[in-house]
Amino acid sequence: MAARRKNSPASKFRIRRWRESRAKRSLRTADIVGRLHAEYPDADCALTFSSPWELLVATILSAQCTDERVNAETPALFARFPSPQSFAEADIAEIEELVRRTGFFRNKARAIKESAVALVEEFDGQLPQTMEELLTLRGVARKTANVVLGTAFGIAAGVVVDTHVSRLSQRLGLTAKSDAPGIEKDLMALVDQSEWVFFGHSLILHGRSVCKARRALCGECSLADICPSALPA
Repeated sequence: MAARRKNSPASKFRIRRWRESRAKRSLRTADIVGRLHAEYPDADCALTFSSPWELLVATILSAQCTDERVNAETPALFARFPSPQSFAEADIAEIEELVRRTGFFRNKARAIKESAVALVEEFDGQLPQTMEELLTLRGVARKTANVVLGTAFGIAAGVVVDTHVSRLSQRLGLTAKSDAPGIEKDLMALVDQSEWVFFGHSLILHGRSVCKARRALCGECSLADICPSALPA
């Protein structure tokens, strides 16, 4: 186990990068993945769902909202509308009311209803299992599609890049990009495809519990000795 370091206040935290070859960065990335497996062996999506469609809906609702809040709201939503067909036929005002507490509820309700209509009319009510087809649904970008494909279908089409994955991949020196597509491209080049789904889930867990946005707990981090941002300037 790596030595623990003193926690640093956010005001002193800086993103740093090492000069290293692509080969060395790949080896360090493999080390990171191995340590994350040891720390989060059961890393998985925190959203509650019982079908791929429910996961899609929950992921749409999770934008700018905590998974805990989404999980508190979806039982009533799915009890009222148990299928894509029922969502497609629903009064959008009723969907809005049921998702109101997740924020941006009008946009989210519209995305869910229009996605349900598309599923019924174009996909026989079944959620498609390709990135290209999922991206045709309203409110579905690569992050949402990656969550659904990886979690519901076990298909590693990419790496989920949310706010935690973005922050940690930069702090760990795995990317210099700040945009989600660029970050995902860099991570896909460094991480073995068989680990893409796990890597996203485990970084999210690590970001929530240790490498927090306002206060990175480097003294409690198993990655500190291989993280350029955790080392003294």
